[in-house]
Amino acid sequence: MRKIFFVIGIFFMLVGVFGISYTWNHDHRKTEFLEEYAKLEFVSARDEFGNLEGANLSLWDYRFDKAQLLNKAIIFIDGVPWEIEAATRQTLSKSQNENKLFIQFPKLSLRDMLTAKEFRLKFYYDNGQSIDLPLGKKELIVWQRKLRW
Repeated sequence: MRKIFFVIGIFFMLVGVFGISYTWNHDHRKTEFLEEYAKLEFVSARDEFGNLEGANLSLWDYRFDKAQLLNKAIIFIDGVPWEIEAATRQTLSKSQNENKLFIQFPKLSLRDMLTAKEFRLKFYYDNGQSIDLPLGKKELIVWQRKLRW
């Protein structure tokens, strides 16, 4: 009887160790929209005459693994892809790693953003993972208002 409990105990410890390590090293977040997956900050810029000059997006993605963002992203505005070279930065900590992605929108894409019905962002990690999520309708309206200001 003692051996049975010992074997069962060892089994549960192994399952726990491998289960925790799998969860720790893989991103299991299930979200429907980009703003639920990561913290976003969208800012538009204007020249001295009030004309729309540009827009930037900062994205903060908190992860448990050490995967690093790659310096490339693709934005899809109503299905039309715009490949962008992004700037990235990673801050490692013991509990959670912070990855930042900075995107400067191509000036020609801003006109399309003003009338867009759908916006998606795809970005990549060095471990082969890519994130491809749409922006929610409400958040898209907020971005469009910032562009119209």
